Amino acid sequence: MRIAGPESYNLTFDSEKYSVICPMGTTKFSGLATSKLPKLYVIAVDTKPIYVGITRQYMRARLRLGFKATGENGYHGYAWRRELRQAQLFIWAHEDAPAVNAERDIETVEAEIVFLARLAGQWPAYQTEIHFHRSNQIHRDVAAQIWSAVTQTSPNSQI
Repeated sequence: MRIAGPESYNLTFDSEKYSVICPMGTTKFSGLATSKLPKLYVIAVDTKPIYVGITRQYMRARLRLGFKATGENGYHGYAWRRELRQAQLFIWAHEDAPAVNAERDIETVEAEIVFLARLAGQWPAYQTEIHFHRSNQIHRDVAAQIWSAVTQTSPNSQI
């Protein structure tokens, strides 16, 4: 399982729209965020993960979906957008995902990260769903590396 990342972005938002600042100071997504690879992303505030998600969409499209949702068809979008105004976005991509069930490994890592959050005290504050699959040591190791990268990063820095 070859994971690339992290890429990080500072997010500023209200309940309906967001803006990003990348490490180079631009207001656009690039790199992993613009790939169709299976991606895991973590939204964090003050080095605390508040949401862990996965997607194969471009991050711009995935965030737009989470910010525009109105509850139609049961999806209400990101809960954190209604209460917070700033966060960090961290992105990793699964570079060698299998052709069949390409999201399975990254979903498994997602669950392991959420489990690490619970072990640290509480579930991520705005986590609304999770995918559970049987994990093995590589999933747990990748999750531990991601957890460490997010929780040990200064909230004002880019990694």
